[in-house]
Formats: sequence, C-alpha cells, structure tokens
Amino acid sequence: MERQQVDAELQQVVELRHPEPHRVLGIHQDGDAVVIRTWRPDAKRLHVLPEFGGRVPMEHRLGGIFEARLNGRSETFNYLLEVEYPGNQSFTLRDPYSFLPTLGEMDLYFVGEGRHEQMWHRMGAHPMHHGGIGGVSFSVWAPTATSVSVVGDFNSWDGRLHAMRRMGASGIWEIFIPEVNEGTRYKFEIRPGHGGPPLLKSDPFAFRTEVPPATASVVHDLRHFRWEDEQWMTGRAAKQPDHQPWSVYEVHLGSWRRVPEDGDRPLSYRELAHSLADYVKRMGFTHVELMPVSEHPFGGSWGYQVGNYYAPTARFGHPDDFRYLVNHLHQEGIGVLLDWVPGHFPTDAHALGRFDGTALYEHADPRQGTQPDWGTYVFNFGRNEVRNFLIANALFWLEEYHIDGLRVDAVASMLYLDYSRQPGEWVPNRWGGRENEEAIHFLRELNDTVRRKQPGAVMIAEESTAWPKVSQPTSEGGLGFHFKWNMGWMHDTLLYFSKDPIYRKYHHNQLTFGLLYAFSEHFMLPLSHDEVVHGKGSLYGKMPGDEWQKRANLRALLAWMWAHPGKKLLFMGGEFGQTSEWNNDRSLDWHLLQSPGHAGLQAMMADVNRLYRNHTALYDADGEPLGFQWLQPDSSATNVLAFVRRARQPGGHVVCVANLSPEVRQGYRVGFPRHGSYVEVLNTDAQDYGGSGVGNMGRIHTESFPWDGQEASAMLTLPPLSVLWFTPG
Repeated sequence: MERQQVDAELQQVVELRHPEPHRVLGIHQDGDAVVIRTWRPDAKRLHVLPEFGGRVPMEHRLGGIFEARLNGRSETFNYLLEVEYPGNQSFTLRDPYSFLPTLGEMDLYFVGEGRHEQMWHRMGAHPMHHGGIGGVSFSVWAPTATSVSVVGDFNSWDGRLHAMRRMGASGIWEIFIPEVNEGTRYKFEIRPGHGGPPLLKSDPFAFRTEVPPATASVVHDLRHFRWEDEQWMTGRAAKQPDHQPWSVYEVHLGSWRRVPEDGDRPLSYRELAHSLADYVKRMGFTHVELMPVSEHPFGGSWGYQVGNYYAPTARFGHPDDFRYLVNHLHQEGIGVLLDWVPGHFPTDAHALGRFDGTALYEHADPRQGTQPDWGTYVFNFGRNEVRNFLIANALFWLEEYHIDGLRVDAVASMLYLDYSRQPGEWVPNRWGGRENEEAIHFLRELNDTVRRKQPGAVMIAEESTAWPKVSQPTSEGGLGFHFKWNMGWMHDTLLYFSKDPIYRKYHHNQLTFGLLYAFSEHFMLPLSHDEVVHGKGSLYGKMPGDEWQKRANLRALLAWMWAHPGKKLLFMGGEFGQTSEWNNDRSLDWHLLQSPGHAGLQAMMADVNRLYRNHTALYDADGEPLGFQWLQPDSSATNVLAFVRRARQPGGHVVCVANLSPEVRQGYRVGFPRHGSYVEVLNTDAQDYGGSGVGNMGRIHTESFPWDGQEASAMLTLPPLSVLWFTPG
C-alpha cells in the first residue's frame, strides 16, 4: 500500500470514520519488512516487544498513531505493546488489531438471510481463545454506522481505542480484544452515518447486564453451568402437550414473596428456587409461568418492555442463578414457562431503538414502527435480520435456559396493522387490508422452527381477537401455536361470577356460550395478572357478597375453571384469596393464611390440582368435543349447571355440578352416565375449605332413571355457592 494511501486511511482512523481499521493498524507485511501500527492517542512513547525477543521503539506518525518497521522479516509474528503515558504510567498489552476475524463467511451469509438459528453463539460478546490468546470477541449489527467502537472498563470507556472492523456488506462490526475477562462491563459506541454525536448502546445480544437502573452490558460465558435436569428434558421431548395436565401458576418474581426483615427486598433467584419449588409442588401446580425475566429498564413495566432480550434481569442475581432456579424446578417435577415479548420494545436511549441512528430494528414510519398503547417501538418483521434476532432469541431461552415454553405476549397487536390506531394512523398491507402479513409470516416461521428444533417445548399465544386457527398447524393455514389464551372465556366467566346471585339467571349464557367455540382452538383458560391490576381489584374483590360469600364464590370459580375444557393458568395470590389488588412493589399478603377461610381456600386449590392431575378425563381431551357433554346447560332459574368430562379412552369420566346460588338445593336430580356408585371427590363447600359442610356424605348411588340424556340419575344435595365433582366409585 502506497504511503500516501496509508496516510489517508490513518487519518480516517484518527477521525473515527474508517470502516476497517485492521487494514492499516496491527501487523502487516510490507515488502521485505513487517510494519506494526497502533493508535494510542494520549501515549508518550511505545515499544514493540516481539515474541522472539527485543524491544523495538515505535515512531509517532500522526494523530496518536505510532509505527515500527522491522526490516528483513518475511512473515508476521506475535508481539506485545509497551505503552508509556505521561506521569510514567506504563502498560504492556496485546494489540487487538493483530488478530484475524472471529466471524466466518457462513455466519455472515446466514445472518443476512435471516436463517442463523443460533446466532447468539456468534453475535455479542464471547470469551474465547483466539490465535492461542484469551480474550473476548465482540460483534454487533449496525449497518448504517460510520464506525463502531467497543468501550468498557478495559479501556476507560474511550471510544478511540477499540474501533471495530466492518465485515463486508453484512453490516456487522467485529473485533477480538485480548485479555478482557468475564464480568467486564461494556457498551458499543456507534457513530451514525448521518453525523451527530455518538450513540452509547448496550449489546442487543448481551447475556448479562448491570443491575438497573445501570445499563451496561457485562461479558458472560454461557458454558459454565452444569445442568442436572436430563430426566426432565428427556421426558418433556416425548410428551404430547395437548394430552397433558397443565395447571400453571403465574408468578412475578419481584413480588411473590419478599424479605421484610431485610429492607423488604425481593428473593434472589437461588432463594426462589427452593421456596417457590416447595410451594408450587405442595400446591400441585404442574408449571410456573414467569412474567418476563429478560432485562428491562423500568421495573414498573413488569418486564413487558424488554431492553436486553438475551439477558435475564440482574435484579435477582447472576444468569447462572436463574439457570439454578429452572434446574431446581425441573428436578422437583415442575415445568417453567416464560412470558416473551416480540411485539414491541422500549424507546430508552441505551436499548434497541434507533440503534445505529436509523430505524434498524423498528419501522421508520411511525404509523408502523410505534405502538401508541405503550409508547414503544414495533419490530420490523419484514427485515431478515430482525426476524432472525427474535427467532434465535426464542430458541436461546429454550436451549440455553431449558425453558419449557413461551407465552407470546400481545399477539393481536402484531397481527393487525390498525391495532389501537385511528383511520389515517396506519398503513394498509399490499391488498389494502389490515392484516400484518410480515408479522403473520414471522409467527409461522417462529412456531415451525420451535417445533422442529425443540420437541416438547410449547408456544402459547395471548391473542384477544377472533383470528382463526391460532393454535392450528401452519400446514393447515394456522399460526402454529400449541395453545391460545381464551380471553373470551375469561371475560364472560368473571362477569358472571361478579354478579350478585339474584341477577345471575340473566347472565347464564356467559357460562355456556364459551362451549360453542371451546374446541375451535387448543385453549388455555387464563386468570392472569391482567385481571388484578389497574383498578380491577383482586379475584377475591370481584366476588359479590360478604367475606364468607366472597370466598365461597372464589372456591366455586376455581373448581368450575379446573373442570372446564382447556388448560389452566392462575396468577399468584388467587389460590388463597389475595384481598387487595396486586402491587408489583410489595409481597403478596401471606398473612391472610392465618385466617381459616383463606387457608381453607388454599387447601381446596391444592386438592383441586391433585384431583385434576389424577383424573385423565379432566385434561386429555381438552381440545376435542368427545371430552365434554352438557348435562344441564339451561337451568338458569336455579343457577345450576352440570356437565360431564370424558377421557379419550372409554370409561373414565368426571361429573361436575355447580350451584351458583346461595340456596341449598335438596333432592335435585342430575343425570349420570352410568348406574352405580359415585364418589364425591370434591365439594367446595366442605368445612375443611371454610364452607358450611353441606353435601352428599362423600358418595352417591345413581338409579336407573334416565335424566339429562343419560341412562341414570341421582337426587343430590347441592350446597350453596358450590361446585361438586363426582367420579365412578
């Protein structure tokens, strides 16, 4: 390279606008000599320490760039730099510009195509040995940037010292920095192509972060943790989710239980591992669903505005502490689901928004790229790299953290271009319609990829509209989710149970209407956090009547829900009748369990879960009409409903009878599938649960008297505000 050209490129380096500083910095063959150049803007003098010995002085060339020429050398070699600063401060270090790229051509190709399914193995910060030297490989996607530098604890956050190289047309920038260690804080300093001040961004692929409100990324090695859940993972892969019991306990880690004697702090991941597992196991839930744990800037967003998609929040500990939590739950036989938020992301300056100075992860047009409901950006699902970022992220949690499934938040906001927008505030698709074709393609690709790469893991949609085939295979025109939250059932059921019993006969169809569409999707019935915030009160608070009646209604609601077709999800606190609305900044009101009424409700919930898991009829045909039959859907005048749940194999069934009035009904006839003895396995009015103790003495005998379309029937005593379950005895 001619000296004049070298000088021009070195000037670009000094001005932080060279796209590939490795071209002129580092070690290079130059005829029959080797030239070593480095940029140390504030240094007083430098020496090269070649691996074969000696101490070669470097001359200042321009703008803090120093150069040494070793004549008679026919090949490059390893070396150290001895840097002396004013005040006699001296450091010996390896030159980051003497290393080849750590990314290969195939990596760049698959990222560009949007098909790098494990791109977290290559992007971000990775401790490694490269050229026999330990350090960290850094890479980031910033296609329109003029230049990008890594800044951090290792270089006093000085963006001049570690400018990265651009990897061709990929838009990815890379550098290997030797002798950087795990636990080091860092960010990317990005100089936008349109000019203006540099942007200081956290790493989109960071595996670890500082504790908020600090926002630096932290170098973390994913390879240290040793999993001990092989038995769980092997068994999970062999199961068919549709035919398994799903009783999911939704948890916000920061407010489930706190430590009042230690400043009311939340439990750490490791503390939660044992206390949460013990509680969930005792209560009989099959899974926990964790509200988003991906790092988020604002705790009040509950994790639904994600800043770092590849890092569990540092609020509760180290990433391997979170792995410990998952590992321990699996060892105790408890599945782990995560809330996952691909629909939007926050506008915080350090995060993904306007990442390289342009709309990179989001649409440039605010009619497509912003979400007015939450004041957030919306992902550009039409961009290969963005789809790849998100699909790889889903696989990341399933693979690296052994998560058993993802509940995809706010799917409706992704499917509809006009979601929460007025006319003129959205851009129609190419056909003039409101469907977001790019998001539909993304969701189908996402679900197909998860099914292919992670057998046994489930994808669950929170989708609040009548979009068809959400939980049907993509090969049949569906979106490919395993389950869909049944928001209509939730709304109708809570509305019914909130009514004073005297008015319930006018709302009877709100408990029966859902069965008209119950088998159109594979549904999960959610009583989630969304129903106990923003002035909605607690589940307990929604129930009518005095304290006794509130608890009785809540017991009946939960037993009704667990007998109804569909998988189950209950937000924490509902199982013991939390009286106040959920507050993410304080613990659940565990002291309520000192009251026999609340302790009885909790005991009933544990029994309901045990019975649910033990009776196949309650879950294995959830998505099939053969699993459900009405016995009495029309007894609105008495507030009584009855149905039978059946297993796919002949013979197994459970009869559910609900009396949702405050009156005891003696001698009330209900049809049963066969003649003989039935055990009253559940009575929500049992005294042990805080009820009045009215019932059928634990057992009934049917008679050969056809009723409700069945060959047999029995005269029952129906307790007030109660649900009864009967099984053949």
